[in-house]
Amino acid sequence: MRHWLVKSEPDAFSWQEQVANGVEPWTGVRNAQAANHLKAMRRGDLAFFYHSNIGKEIVGVVEVAREAYPDPTETVPEGKAPRWVCVDMRAVGALPRPVGLATIRATPALEGIALVRQSRLSVMPVSAAHWAVLCRMGDWRS
Repeated sequence: MRHWLVKSEPDAFSWQEQVANGVEPWTGVRNAQAANHLKAMRRGDLAFFYHSNIGKEIVGVVEVAREAYPDPTETVPEGKAPRWVCVDMRAVGALPRPVGLATIRATPALEGIALVRQSRLSVMPVSAAHWAVLCRMGDWRS
């Protein structure tokens, strides 16, 4: 199993909406590197759900329920193949204690995490070591 972090602006799509919807397609990713990460996700992989822009904190955990398929929000010109993909995510649970970006930046054990190195990337891998540290910080027990 691999671990990931997916980012959403809460005023566009929030953790509360993810929970209410249960399984939701993770659409709208229009960055090649982030799309490649979506393509690498496998059913059962877990991801932190991060509120970007407003809040700037990890608030929950989602699970990949369906692997990459063409993003239905993409407008595909006639005769062209779809370029962008999405995955379906299932809400697993809220972090008992959200983990904010300032805390992540200040934690030596999280040095090198993509969230800090590539702050604009909306989908990114999380190493097993970083996943374990963030789970402890958020009181997450899977």
